[in-house]
Amino acid sequence: MNEPEPPAQLRFRCRSSTTLSPLILASSVIAGMVSSGILQVLQIQSVQMTEPSFMRTLLVTGGAGFIGGEFVRQVLREEPNSRIVNLDKLTYAGNLDSLSEFAADSRHQFVQGDICDPSLIKSLLEQYTPDSIVHFAAESHVDRSIDGPRIFLETNVLGTFTLLQEARGYWSGLADSAKTNFRFLHVSTDEVYGSLGDTGLFTETTPYDPHSPYSASKAASDHFVSAFHHTYGLPTLMTNCSNNYGPYQFPEKLIPLMILNALEGKALPVYGDGLNVRDWLYVGDHCQAIRSVLKSGRVGQTYNVGGNSERTNIDVVTTICRIVDELAPGLAHGPCQGLIKYVPDRPGHDRRYAIDATKITSELDWSPSVTFDEGMRQTVAWYLSNAEWINRVQSGDYRRERLGAAS
Repeated sequence: MNEPEPPAQLRFRCRSSTTLSPLILASSVIAGMVSSGILQVLQIQSVQMTEPSFMRTLLVTGGAGFIGGEFVRQVLREEPNSRIVNLDKLTYAGNLDSLSEFAADSRHQFVQGDICDPSLIKSLLEQYTPDSIVHFAAESHVDRSIDGPRIFLETNVLGTFTLLQEARGYWSGLADSAKTNFRFLHVSTDEVYGSLGDTGLFTETTPYDPHSPYSASKAASDHFVSAFHHTYGLPTLMTNCSNNYGPYQFPEKLIPLMILNALEGKALPVYGDGLNVRDWLYVGDHCQAIRSVLKSGRVGQTYNVGGNSERTNIDVVTTICRIVDELAPGLAHGPCQGLIKYVPDRPGHDRRYAIDATKITSELDWSPSVTFDEGMRQTVAWYLSNAEWINRVQSGDYRRERLGAAS
C-alpha cells in the first residue's frame, strides 16, 4: 500500500471579514499600551524548501489550537535549533492565523490531517523522524461533549490510540540512542479526577472519576497512554492541567466569551449560582511546564500542572468586567457588571477543581510565573487589540450561543 506524501508546508490565505466596532473602539483606547503583534493577512507562494540541519524535531498534534499553538510559538521563538511538524485537522477551534509569524519559517512544517489516520501518522514519522511526539489534539469543550459526545470518543480516544500504535512501531525501529531519548508526551486535564469538595487538591494519585463525556474521553486516553508504557515500554509522559486562559483562545470558553460579550454589551451568562471553583493557569506558564516535562520528566510519570489561582466563576466574570471597564472606558453599556445574568446550570457541572503541583515543582523546578490578575489583564488587553483575529475565527457557525444545555 502506497503511503500518502504529506505536504512540506501548507500555505494559506486569510479571509477578510467585517469589523466589530466595539473592538476597534477599544483597540484605539489601549493603543500603545500593549505590544499585540496584530496579525497580517498573507498569501504565501509555495516554495521548495532546503532541509537544514536540526538538533531536534518534534511532531506536535493540535498545534493550531489554543494550547498547542502557544507551545509551537514558544518553541520556535526560544529554540532556534528545533523544528516542529505540526499536524492539525483545522476544526472550528484550530486556526493558522495564530501561527502567521511562522508561515514562511522552514522550522515549522504544517500538515492538515487527522490523528485518526494511521497511514498519515506513519508517513509523517517516516519522513520527519521526530525525536518526540507532543500530543495536544483533542476535542476539549465540556458543553460540546454534552451536545455531541461521539466526536469526543473518536478524536480523544481512537485518535490517541492511533498515535500510540504508530508511535510504538516507529520507536521500536529506532537506533539505540534515538530509541532511548524518544518521548511521547500526552497533554490531559484535571477534569479526569472528578469534583472536589470545599477542601483538598488533586494529586497525581487521585483516583479517576470523570463526570462528563469530555472528561470520560480524556480519562480513557490517559489510560491508553499508561497502558502502552506498561505493556510495551513506550517512553511516555503525561501532564494533567487545570483550566487554561490567555491569548488566542476560541471564544466559546468562559474567559474570552465574557470579554467579547462585555465589549459588545451582550449578556454575561453565569451558570447556576456562579460559585463553581476552578484553578486558573495562564497558557504561557502551562507550555513552559510541558517543555520542562518533555526535557526532564521521568518516563512513565504523570505531572499535575496548576496555576495556584482558585477562583469562583462569578469572581472571574467580575474581574473581567472591572478590567474591561478600565481598558475600554466610555462603553455605552458600562459598567459591564450590569450585564451579568445567572442562567440554569450545566448538566453534571463539577463543583470544584484544584491542582496540587508539588511534584512538578519539586522535581523539575517549575512553578507558575504569571499571577491571575496579571494574566487576566494581559488577556483582556490582547482581545481588545485583535479584533481582526476574533472576526476571522468566528466566521464559521459559532456565534457565542449557549452550548451544552441538554439534560
